[in-house]
Amino acid sequence: MKKDNVYGTFGILPKEEMLEVKQNFKSLRIGVPKEISFQEERISLTPDSVSLLTHNGHKVIIETGAGNGAYFTDKEYIDAGGVIVFSKEEVYESDIIVKIEPPTKSELRLMKKGQNLISAIQLQTRDKSYFDLLLKKDITSIAIEHIEDADGKLPLLRILSEIAGNTSMLIASEYLSNANSGKGLMLGGVTGISPTEIVIIGAGTVGQYACKTALGLGCRVKVFDDSLARLRRLRDLLNQNISTSIFQPKFLRKSLMRADVVIGAYRSGYGKTPCIVSEDMIEQMKDGSVIIDVSIDQGGCFGTSKVTTHNDPIFIEHGVIHYGVPNITSRVSRTSSLAVCSIISPVLLKIGEEGGINNLIKNDQGLRNGVYSFNGMMTNKTLSQMFNLPYKNLDLIITAY
Repeated sequence: MKKDNVYGTFGILPKEEMLEVKQNFKSLRIGVPKEISFQEERISLTPDSVSLLTHNGHKVIIETGAGNGAYFTDKEYIDAGGVIVFSKEEVYESDIIVKIEPPTKSELRLMKKGQNLISAIQLQTRDKSYFDLLLKKDITSIAIEHIEDADGKLPLLRILSEIAGNTSMLIASEYLSNANSGKGLMLGGVTGISPTEIVIIGAGTVGQYACKTALGLGCRVKVFDDSLARLRRLRDLLNQNISTSIFQPKFLRKSLMRADVVIGAYRSGYGKTPCIVSEDMIEQMKDGSVIIDVSIDQGGCFGTSKVTTHNDPIFIEHGVIHYGVPNITSRVSRTSSLAVCSIISPVLLKIGEEGGINNLIKNDQGLRNGVYSFNGMMTNKTLSQMFNLPYKNLDLIITAY
């Protein structure tokens, strides 16, 4: 089997044959702790990925119950060749810790000196003391959301944005229906009846997939963004004559007054999301209309936005139903886990084939883009400036390893 097939098709070689073919191979001990962050139900490795890794010579240690939120049982992991342990401390004895959410400070204290970490970073929720502790442990950390593919894109953000866009429309459908005290509208349209009116704020990946789903159901869609390039790209990708506009307050206000559903999918690219829809605009919306604020984790783009939870997801303001749950992809935890795993599993296989994480960082520019700390040194310039930490250029220091 060719080397590329290991990643492209998740092909499996017998352990003995694999070691003969791959001269630099290093067996990894991979730890998967149970996520303890609020509302996090996903897991970084599925049973299928554990089977792939164990058949390729690696050992995977999973904390008991880690897959419950995504409906993966301990038995499935055991059948896949994983090792189930009953204490978090045992998991943190591994060479590489793999998580969805960044470890909490209490979890960081369990990590060993010189250990490796693959997880999200989520800058909005970190502080200087967090990175001080991480650097003191000499941990090499990789932010999965910053890993680039061969085209220089960010595959994790892309796939999770696709899920968020599709899911936002399904949520809107729930809250339009009588089952959730909505006004009894079907999301979409049928012959002889005017279709549901959808307004989407933001023409990025989330907006694109929300738009695609809405059009597929027969809705009438209007998309707003501050970038003509993004709006043009959206129309070209969908190959449909959808209504698009830059943020013209008069036209936006009129569109909101007619809307049955408004999706907030705008991202500023830096810092907090600006308020695009003011409270007085929302006051003029129809009673029973629905707002889904996918941007809520960065502050939200509506003047009335508030953070809600999966257990208590909505509130009503000015007669409008608001849904403000951050981490919307955790609502579909199994699908999201499969998506995250599709990014992490090939990285772990490559680390083993290259003979360790340092070798892969040296040889793979896309992975190097995700490294923010290396052997106790801060290698991300943005983080260095944000938290006043000494910065080291990873391209220069990696050559010494």
